[in-house]
Amino acid sequence: MANFTLQRGRVPLLISLPHDGSFIPDDIAARMHPAARRSPDTDWHVGRLYEPLAQALGAGVLKPLASRYVIDLNRPTDGHALYPGQRETGLIPTIGFDGEPLYLEGGAPDSSEVQWRINEFWQPYHQALTHELARLCAEHGRAVLWEGHSIRGQVPMLFEGRLPDFNLGTATGASCGTLLQSQLQACLESQPRFSFAVNGRFKGGYITRHYGNPEAGVQAVQLELVQLNYMDEASFEYDEERAPAVQELIGRMLRFCLE
Repeated sequence: MANFTLQRGRVPLLISLPHDGSFIPDDIAARMHPAARRSPDTDWHVGRLYEPLAQALGAGVLKPLASRYVIDLNRPTDGHALYPGQRETGLIPTIGFDGEPLYLEGGAPDSSEVQWRINEFWQPYHQALTHELARLCAEHGRAVLWEGHSIRGQVPMLFEGRLPDFNLGTATGASCGTLLQSQLQACLESQPRFSFAVNGRFKGGYITRHYGNPEAGVQAVQLELVQLNYMDEASFEYDEERAPAVQELIGRMLRFCLE
């Protein structure tokens, strides 16, 4: 069984949702604290937000089955920090966003298990990402990679205070052309409902930074959403009343990627 799903698109836009999965294999879950087995730091419901938009636009969607607690697909395998000097979770997280340990005493994976997780989960996802971007570039001459993420509005371990509602990251402009970034920023500026930041606390993770190469025809953008705008952060329940406004604004931004 594949550890990811790929819905190929017909336009040069691929939506990657690397933290959408919440599945934790039984042999791993058995060594974790009960609270961690719920995978609370999942990017809950991002697939539900993006998949209808992708279908309407003809875009592709790539998403994993496994939780980021199994392996974080948006981290490099060599373990180097994405935000030097700031606290963050790694390739194989051992603490959650609340700073609490994920594993029971003695339950954290050893080096051989880490390598197994890389081979079983990380490599297949990135191979699919690489091949699909190559296909889109061969067919269309270009591609946009959109990284869809979400997080609780307040995570003291990672940032102070309340995070803006929409957090756009382009590796400080390195992963995306100036025109597309300015269009996306103008789209956010044109609406009064949601607060936003561009290349603020979240500038784009490993995938955005690694695959974004405008000179080679691949632009990459990360959008980190605050979850309380489309779901209940305590129960993880999707909010049918609030979500459509978030979805509509995302859709407007995605359309700029195809212009």
